[in-house]
Amino acid sequence: MTMTARFQSDLLAQFRAAVALDLDILALLHNAELDDATIARLAEAGFPGELGLQLESPAAGAALDLTRRAFAALEQPLGQSARDELAADYAAIYLTYGYQASPCESVWLDQENLGMQAPMFQVRAFYRLFDRAAENWRMRPDDHLCLELQFLAALLRDTHPEALPEAARFLDEHLLRWLPLFARRVTSRCATPLYAGAASLTEAYCEELRDLLAGVLGQPRPSSEEVESRMKPRTSHLPTLAYLPGSAPGW
Repeated sequence: MTMTARFQSDLLAQFRAAVALDLDILALLHNAELDDATIARLAEAGFPGELGLQLESPAAGAALDLTRRAFAALEQPLGQSARDELAADYAAIYLTYGYQASPCESVWLDQENLGMQAPMFQVRAFYRLFDRAAENWRMRPDDHLCLELQFLAALLRDTHPEALPEAARFLDEHLLRWLPLFARRVTSRCATPLYAGAASLTEAYCEELRDLLAGVLGQPRPSSEEVESRMKPRTSHLPTLAYLPGSAPGW
């Protein structure tokens, strides 16, 4: 390997590791109610100012600013009023469907807006290609936002040659087909700047990541029309990869 090739390889490895860590942090925002312990972990990680991927889009800049201001305004530890407000907002988004903003792909892509339909099984099949599985799909479906972000992080860490192209495909065929709808619904209806920032930042990050992957892979990003056309005949079948997965944990 030449010095130039080794340098490029090292840069790519650093990029993948930084993005994987960012995705883990973004997943944390959607995983559970933001309590004192979670906020302290995020603060220790320098969130949102210390993301590994330096976001440059106007949408990302606005989302970062909103999230930064929301975190700066929080009392530490949380007062009872702030704690109750965050708990109510989390429940309305992630538990009770109070804002009609489901964190699950199937609700957005199924024709009747139902959960645990064909899109969820397509996501499950994608996970299986890399020997991954939801820990308990009845409690948290495979197509939950948190799990999809964690799966992307796992792909960024995977050194198999197909992992990066498959990360791009997963963004195209799954996460980015519904995440913008979720983010807009949350930001327009939620009560707290913190959850508005979490939703908008996650969307902006994934959009910018997908554009960067197009450059890294040397493959142009398909249009939304191309993706929808590609997905129409695909209800449960996914092409077989030339990939022999090893044992890997679920979530």
